[in-house]
Amino acid sequence: SMMRDRLVLVRELLAPDGSVWVHLDDNEMAYARVLMDEVFGRSNFVATIVWQKSDSPRSSARHFSTDQDYILVFARSEDVWRPNRLPRSADIHAKYKNPDDDPRGRWFGDNLRANKPYALGRYAVEGPTGRVFEPVPGKFWRISEERFRELDDDGRIWWGVKGDAFPTMKRYLSDVGDMVPRTVWLAEDVGSNRTSSNEMKRLFPNVETFSTPKPERLMERVIRSGADPGDVV
Repeated sequence: SMMRDRLVLVRELLAPDGSVWVHLDDNEMAYARVLMDEVFGRSNFVATIVWQKSDSPRSSARHFSTDQDYILVFARSEDVWRPNRLPRSADIHAKYKNPDDDPRGRWFGDNLRANKPYALGRYAVEGPTGRVFEPVPGKFWRISEERFRELDDDGRIWWGVKGDAFPTMKRYLSDVGDMVPRTVWLAEDVGSNRTSSNEMKRLFPNVETFSTPKPERLMERVIRSGADPGDVV
């Protein structure tokens, strides 16, 4: 009942393009989801974020070492609200190479095979060395043969250093925008309980910290994803 009263008020305060993020552990997450379905409407449920709160196993655990907490995300109106995309990390950028000195710059070889049936996705292609490639049974090309030929003529298909590898499609770094937010947030990206405890000790060296502070990077990702500059949070 305490949570319900506050969620009702939160809903009244939210802008039409607003969102609410509720952090919980295993004990209450499922019950809060049902409560939020009632208050905000099931159709306005957006996602359940899984946060890796622990970066090392707890050896004293009776059953399992619980490594995650949850953040339930609801929108005031799911049709209106959209999360902001996130900047790509240096690790992501490092995956882009340019082994063939492509004048368009660094690129990443994207898989052209797919599991989902595609009517135009069954055909054979011949590589620069004369080797023929086609998807194995149960697999399909993601693009039509016509589109494949267009990309190959434009130098956007990679056949490997020797020209005899299974083809991949070049995704150029210059064409890549910010990342769509994902639902698994690792401690290495947004911090853990240990991270937040250390942050609290630096801020308040003579005060005993409470057991579940939130790391600044976790809060930053929530705010970046859910709000624009000038918004009230």
